Amino acid sequence: MRGIAVGICVLLLAGLSLLPAPAQARDPCPALRAQESAGEVATRIAAIACAEWQRWQQPFITPDGRLASASVWEGEARGMADGGAPWRRVAQYWIDTGLAEREGGAACRMALADPRDPGLACRAFVIDVPWSAAFVSWVLQRAGVPGFRPAAAHFDYVRAALRDPDGSPYRFRDPRSTPPAPGDLLCYVRTRQLRGMDGLAALIARGERGLAMHCDIVVSTATPGDARAWLVGGNLLQAVTLRLLPLNAAGRFWGLPQRGGDDPACSPDALAFCDFNRQDWAVLLQLRPQDELARLGPVAPPADATVPADVAPEAATPCCVECVLGSGIRRCRADETPTPTEPPAQD
Repeated sequence: MRGIAVGICVLLLAGLSLLPAPAQARDPCPALRAQESAGEVATRIAAIACAEWQRWQQPFITPDGRLASASVWEGEARGMADGGAPWRRVAQYWIDTGLAEREGGAACRMALADPRDPGLACRAFVIDVPWSAAFVSWVLQRAGVPGFRPAAAHFDYVRAALRDPDGSPYRFRDPRSTPPAPGDLLCYVRTRQLRGMDGLAALIARGERGLAMHCDIVVSTATPGDARAWLVGGNLLQAVTLRLLPLNAAGRFWGLPQRGGDDPACSPDALAFCDFNRQDWAVLLQLRPQDELARLGPVAPPADATVPADVAPEAATPCCVECVLGSGIRRCRADETPTPTEPPAQD
């Protein structure tokens, strides 16, 4: 009998070896990068976010909340995949969205115009001022999302989705019951324990004007053989970082780790709470379908939809004769003339 049982086991193992192996999950970003000028707004959002993540050397957070493959940080002078400086790239997000001057980053405009400028004042701004909302604004602006207004705080467009449902390109949805899709934003509250969407909605209804939040951009949810959502966020551990979150068979977030008000701090004695995915997930901003977005404005790709390289123009080299110490503007050489610059228009 023992011999028969062994023979049956061998046959079963042989049969299993002939079954097709499960599909290997593949990074969707290389294919998406080529679609920065796609007709669909959602595809453009995902493509531009993916391109930036690859530019930042592809750091990511695993489904169990561990940081992996981090190699470049916001304040450094080199290290980007295209050879650029991380601080210059962050400054570009602020400048392109028109948010720099309003948030105290005027020195960045001059620093970016001169590739030789060490940009000390701008680098201090990049490090000191949270830039995750500026990154999201930059991506959505480059993607040409109609009805979207750049903001230095995630709360501004989160609130708009709830209070102005007809004018916002996003719908205010529960992240636990709404399947995510490319172009959506998954957001959590950073400083208060609001216990999900209901708590956030109640706070907005009371007229709250500000709240520290963070939003990631959903770039993929339908990779063959991979029941996970791929999300890209700016200023996520001081870089543009990918986050992986599990999905269930219905395409909804599965086991989304929720931070509790009485959670102990992460420490060697509380390893179960050391999880970068454990947050107060409060809302999924669901991108409207293309036909609904078209009612808010043009949905065609912007003329300059291609993501620019991190190269400062050689033609523009602003300098000053009587420089303010710490301004970040370099002093003119004897053979140079200061180049006048116009302040950007405010939104």
